[in-house]
Amino acid sequence: MCGVLGIALANQSKVVSLELYEGCHFLQHRGQDAAGIATSGPGGRLYQCKGNGMVRDVFTPARMKGLIGSMGIAHLRYPTAGSNVNSEAQPFYVNSPYGICMSHNGNLVNTAALRRHLDEDVHRHINTDSDSEVLLNIFASELEKYNKYRVNDQDIFHALEGVYDKCRGGYACVGMLAGYGLFGFRDPNGIRPLLFGERVNSNGTKDYMLASESVVLKAHNFTNYRDLLPGEAVVIPKNCCEPSFRQVVPSNSYRPDLFEYVYFARADSVLDGISVYHTRLQMGIKLAETIKKQIDLKEIDVVVSVPDTARTCAIQCATHLQKPYREGFIKNRYVGRTFIMPNQKERVSSVRRKLNAMDSEFKGKHVLIVDDSIVRGTTSKEIVNMAKEAGATKVYFASAAPAIRYNHIYGIDLADTKQLVAYNRNIEQITEELGCDMLFYQTLEDLISCCKTDKITEFEDGVFTGNYVTGVETNYLEEVERARALEASDSSDIKADFDISLYNSGDY
Repeated sequence: MCGVLGIALANQSKVVSLELYEGCHFLQHRGQDAAGIATSGPGGRLYQCKGNGMVRDVFTPARMKGLIGSMGIAHLRYPTAGSNVNSEAQPFYVNSPYGICMSHNGNLVNTAALRRHLDEDVHRHINTDSDSEVLLNIFASELEKYNKYRVNDQDIFHALEGVYDKCRGGYACVGMLAGYGLFGFRDPNGIRPLLFGERVNSNGTKDYMLASESVVLKAHNFTNYRDLLPGEAVVIPKNCCEPSFRQVVPSNSYRPDLFEYVYFARADSVLDGISVYHTRLQMGIKLAETIKKQIDLKEIDVVVSVPDTARTCAIQCATHLQKPYREGFIKNRYVGRTFIMPNQKERVSSVRRKLNAMDSEFKGKHVLIVDDSIVRGTTSKEIVNMAKEAGATKVYFASAAPAIRYNHIYGIDLADTKQLVAYNRNIEQITEELGCDMLFYQTLEDLISCCKTDKITEFEDGVFTGNYVTGVETNYLEEVERARALEASDSSDIKADFDISLYNSGDY
């Protein structure tokens, strides 16, 4: 899971990099592994700054000075299997044709076949393990077919037809053609989110933005915005004249990823017309109803959330159960999200650095702890232990999401399937593994009912069911597990530390 962003300013004498930098902070929750910005300046020259780390670490004042130009794109990377080196930070760049940069959120499930096509048929070199570099080169090879001196909107849309034909998976992309403009497109199932917005300036001109979440658009006063539809694309010329939209391919379905609403998106975002905050309120009500059916409520003294994503759900759950809600865990906000830490060792050691249990809220009490989801069980197990150490006499644990028994294949690197705590275990076995007194899971039916609208009634839920919207992906899952095994062994390829495509802005 990643965050993508693109901005084109009508006033071409202005510099867009500061606004991209500020926008990245609003998407930091979508990826803390790496960050990057690429801009297009006078004469179509491209400038970039990217590397591993948080936004505040990568974009120092000295580096930002070199990012000139009135349009640009940005990326926040959450690592999937194998992608944890500087050279795989995005945006990616290819110089032919025309000079193209691209930021990609999602994951392709037919990368191996695409790599063979690029090597054997169109002879394009791929220098990293990232499927995002593959996707960029597929687009570049399709655009190159027209062999024109100058590109136009129609060429871009036609090239995207080839991308949709060849690429399978979940993807939302923001790209930039040097000296020409921005473009964005979304996969035919709408798995990954992408929004388009406009901002009217005092002189009547308009600026445009593409972003992963609505919260970025709203914060930057892009008041008129909407979601790109599945299979839809947009081209925004550098002079910010009227953007061109096209339904490049028919929508296969409209099935956003349920995990966006459970965990990844910010609560103040609205994705595909669905308020993330209100879905989490509904999750709390539905979860409370499930709990009522399984336990005498006299057994629960207090409800505590695992901050921060689960707080909205937990408060509503407590209200519906008519139980007091307490902030039993205090979060250290200088520690990142443990779920997206790049390896298990870091996840384990970071839980206690991140959370501190207040004895006064646990001692002598029967406590119901509510979290958004349970993945590997690492965090949940430590939280249960911390509650007991703080004096809780009984610890009940509730998940706002159903049991996660399958890998996520569209951009969230959960784990090898066998590392999932619910893999091949029943509720009693999971309860024993976590060390809690009783465990409650949201049902899938209830979760879907919390999110669906008249427009969207189905979601990508393969992480819970094993039924993926693109079909049976056994070969892909086997490839991912081989890649992880190779990465963990001494026989893995040595990866380049830095990208060779464009020099980074400023000194490193």
